[in-house]
Amino acid sequence: MKGYVRDEKATAEILDSEGWLKTGDICYFDSEGFLYVVDRLKELIKYKAYQVPPAELEHLLHSHPEIVDAAVVPYPDEEAGQIPMAYVVKNPGSNITEAQIMDFIAEQVAPYKKIRRVAFITSITRTPAGKILRKLINHSLSHGLSKL
Repeated sequence: MKGYVRDEKATAEILDSEGWLKTGDICYFDSEGFLYVVDRLKELIKYKAYQVPPAELEHLLHSHPEIVDAAVVPYPDEEAGQIPMAYVVKNPGSNITEAQIMDFIAEQVAPYKKIRRVAFITSITRTPAGKILRKLINHSLSHGLSKL
């Protein structure tokens, strides 16, 4: 990619001095050389001095048998800057509680990655390709769930 048409500022932000494109993807190679894209730099939650990848927490939430779907977004916090908040779709008939979900994650992650708020919803808004629409979820958060 040579850059954005008639947008030098955006081009300068995305291309480094050697012409490499900075995608913002967080990736790793496994021992067999396969590349895995695991998150986006822009989607990281800034908890105190730490960066928390929502996709890691969502993967753990999806492993719980009583959870159908989940999305993790940053929730504003005066002390920490942001805290991880999970929106969870429960299996029909499930009685799982917010505390049980937070405990389930806390047992598997470093203390700074713990989910600190949970809200139950009926569905997670996604693109046709299946990507979580975090901006839409964050908009809902700021316009209706700020007093949870």
